[in-house]
Amino acid sequence: MSSLIEKNSIVLFQGDSVTDAGRSRTNDNELGNGYPRMIAALFSAKYPEKNVKFINRGISGNRVKDLQARWKEDCVDLKPDWVSILIGINDCWRRYDRDDPTSAKEYENGYRDILTRTINETKASLIICEPFVLPIPEDRKRWREDLDPKIHAARQLAREFNAIYIPLDGIFASACTKREPAFWAADGVHPTSNGHALMTIEWMKAVKA
Repeated sequence: MSSLIEKNSIVLFQGDSVTDAGRSRTNDNELGNGYPRMIAALFSAKYPEKNVKFINRGISGNRVKDLQARWKEDCVDLKPDWVSILIGINDCWRRYDRDDPTSAKEYENGYRDILTRTINETKASLIICEPFVLPIPEDRKRWREDLDPKIHAARQLAREFNAIYIPLDGIFASACTKREPAFWAADGVHPTSNGHALMTIEWMKAVKA
């Protein structure tokens, strides 16, 4: 079976530090050290004839409101055929480290805005990656009360926009029954290379690659 991603497509990755993963700000060919680079390498090795271009515009620390502010420049203007978004953990984290919360409703409304703009202003298909947190260190367990409603919002938006949905929080929870959480993400948020590889496998499955 051939992938859902067609020949000469542009695939855009968007999000925060998990997506950023040290990418270049000046060279689109340098995708960082995380799942976008792994996906681009694996997909291109499997389907060299498709000539798919992968672009990473993740920015460390971003929340939904930051994506809204830069969506024209960093999404619409790039004319992507696919947009893969992973956003939400900083909308949760800032409540705990800076007392700067984002409500689930604010998150949902902001996310809906960027998805609506993508549908209206590009021809892109949508991939929504579920935000996640692993229970390490101990204080991350408290975050569930904030993150879970945002996960439910992301699921609802995936239904609303007919997006491919990758349930990463559940995927990592299942993986943590096989190896300890630190194997996948040492601080519960930023994946190890093992964690990024797991994300890559699940992303490739989602696009039938």
